[in-house]
Amino acid sequence: MEKLTRYQDAVINFMRRYVAETSQEIYHDEVQRRVLIDRENNSFQLLSSGWRGNHYLFGPIFHFDLIDGKIWIQCNNTEREIVDELMADGVDRQDIVLGFVAPAARAFSGFAVA
Repeated sequence: MEKLTRYQDAVINFMRRYVAETSQEIYHDEVQRRVLIDRENNSFQLLSSGWRGNHYLFGPIFHFDLIDGKIWIQCNNTEREIVDELMADGVDRQDIVLGFVAPAARAFSGFAVA
């Protein structure tokens, strides 16, 4: 249980840091970002929504799931090196799965396959 809570906190802290560090860079007042936290189902997402000029934006920036004691990175719509930051927060390399990478290619990623 301790590992689960630690990994949940690592993901949540990463997303909150990202929001704090990038709030001035790329977002206008009409675009909001929300950290969505579902500890019960182990699902975490940073979502952006709002208007930028005449364009409506809605979608995930990051999405993480905790499955079988591992952090699955399901979506990373940035250039940010998520895995480095998670490992700096104490997440083991073998407990990170790049869910957005094809299963056959995960063996070459240096991270967990599943």
